[in-house]
Amino acid sequence: MEKNKQEQKQPNNPLHGIKLVEIVTFLVENYGWDELGARINIRCFNNNPSIKSSLKFLRKTPWAREKVEALYLQSILNK
Repeated sequence: MEKNKQEQKQPNNPLHGIKLVEIVTFLVENYGWDELGARINIRCFNNNPSIKSSLKFLRKTPWAREKVEALYLQSILNK
Protein backbone atom coordinates (compact mmCIF):
# COMPACT_ATOMS: atom_id res chain seq x y z
CA MET A 1 0.00 0.00 0.00
CA GLU A 2 2.90 2.39 0.75
CA LYS A 3 4.37 1.86 -2.71
CA ASN A 4 1.01 2.76 -4.26
CA LYS A 5 0.99 6.04 -2.27
CA GLN A 6 4.46 6.89 -3.58
CA GLU A 7 3.37 6.24 -7.16
CA GLN A 8 0.41 8.57 -6.69
CA LYS A 9 2.66 11.41 -5.47
CA GLN A 10 4.48 11.66 -8.80
CA PRO A 11 2.23 10.18 -11.48
CA ASN A 12 3.72 12.33 -14.27
CA ASN A 13 7.38 11.73 -13.45
CA PRO A 14 8.76 9.07 -15.83
CA LEU A 15 11.90 8.73 -13.67
CA HIS A 16 10.01 8.05 -10.45
CA GLY A 17 11.22 4.83 -8.89
CA ILE A 18 14.29 4.52 -11.12
CA LYS A 19 17.59 4.77 -9.26
CA LEU A 20 20.48 6.81 -10.60
CA VAL A 21 22.69 3.72 -10.62
CA GLU A 22 20.18 2.02 -12.94
CA ILE A 23 20.22 5.01 -15.29
CA VAL A 24 24.02 5.22 -15.47
CA THR A 25 24.37 1.45 -15.89
CA PHE A 26 21.80 1.46 -18.70
CA LEU A 27 23.60 4.29 -20.52
CA VAL A 28 27.02 2.65 -20.18
CA GLU A 29 25.66 -0.67 -21.44
CA ASN A 30 23.99 0.99 -24.42
CA TYR A 31 26.56 3.61 -25.39
CA GLY A 32 29.83 2.69 -23.70
CA TRP A 33 31.99 5.22 -21.86
CA ASP A 34 33.47 6.79 -25.02
CA GLU A 35 30.11 7.53 -26.65
CA LEU A 36 28.58 8.61 -23.34
CA GLY A 37 31.47 11.04 -22.80
CA ALA A 38 30.99 12.40 -26.31
CA ARG A 39 27.26 12.92 -25.79
CA ILE A 40 27.62 14.43 -22.31
CA ASN A 41 31.02 16.04 -21.97
CA ILE A 42 31.72 15.68 -18.28
CA ARG A 43 34.98 14.59 -16.74
CA CYS A 44 33.61 11.55 -14.89
CA PHE A 45 32.66 10.01 -18.25
CA ASN A 46 35.90 10.90 -20.06
CA ASN A 47 38.74 10.49 -17.52
CA ASN A 48 39.10 7.08 -15.90
CA PRO A 49 35.32 6.50 -15.83
CA SER A 50 33.54 4.20 -13.41
CA ILE A 51 29.99 3.81 -12.20
CA LYS A 52 31.02 4.72 -8.66
CA SER A 53 32.81 7.96 -9.58
CA SER A 54 30.02 8.96 -11.94
CA LEU A 55 27.36 8.45 -9.28
CA LYS A 56 29.33 10.49 -6.78
CA PHE A 57 29.66 13.39 -9.24
CA LEU A 58 26.07 13.24 -10.51
CA ARG A 59 24.61 13.24 -7.01
CA LYS A 60 26.45 16.50 -6.27
CA THR A 61 25.89 18.20 -9.63
CA PRO A 62 22.25 18.85 -10.58
CA TRP A 63 22.94 20.20 -14.10
CA ALA A 64 24.93 17.10 -15.04
CA ARG A 65 22.32 14.78 -13.55
CA GLU A 66 19.63 16.53 -15.60
CA LYS A 67 21.60 15.88 -18.80
CA VAL A 68 22.06 12.21 -17.88
CA GLU A 69 18.38 11.80 -17.07
CA ALA A 70 17.39 13.52 -20.33
CA LEU A 71 19.63 11.18 -22.35
CA TYR A 72 18.17 8.19 -20.52
CA LEU A 73 14.61 9.27 -21.27
CA GLN A 74 15.49 9.95 -24.91
CA SER A 75 17.14 6.52 -25.13
CA ILE A 76 14.23 4.54 -23.71
CA LEU A 77 11.70 6.44 -25.84
CA ASN A 78 13.66 5.69 -29.03
CA LYS A 79 13.87 1.95 -28.36
